[in-house]
Amino acid sequence: MLKRAKENLPEAVIAKERFEIPKVKGHIQGNKTIISNFVQIAQYLHRPVDHMLKYILKELATPGELKPNKTLMMGAKVSASKINEKIRLYADQFVLCGECGKPDTKIVKEDNVYYMRCLACGAKNPIRARFK
Repeated sequence: MLKRAKENLPEAVIAKERFEIPKVKGHIQGNKTIISNFVQIAQYLHRPVDHMLKYILKELATPGELKPNKTLMMGAKVSASKINEKIRLYADQFVLCGECGKPDTKIVKEDNVYYMRCLACGAKNPIRARFK
């Protein structure tokens, strides 16, 4: 009976990933880009906001700052698709486990070296320290 039920499910339900990064919400105002949900995306990825902010700004080669109302203001016009692409690259490098591909990781520091430790499979891989 379970086999028959699985066969009747649409493929979209079966192929759904557990880990989906939220898309950025924001707008362009003059020559600046304002992102309103940057802090929420960092919290969803379980990473420090300043670490992710430093990576994104460096990858986009644009100045920016986090305002007290938790919005990110970038000093250039940047499309949402480009920002989403950089956030995906960030997740690939600093969130997803290199061994099992799961997002259940934590950044730990041991002997002045930063490692990404997977809570699912136990793998421990060094990460690039220039963004830490």
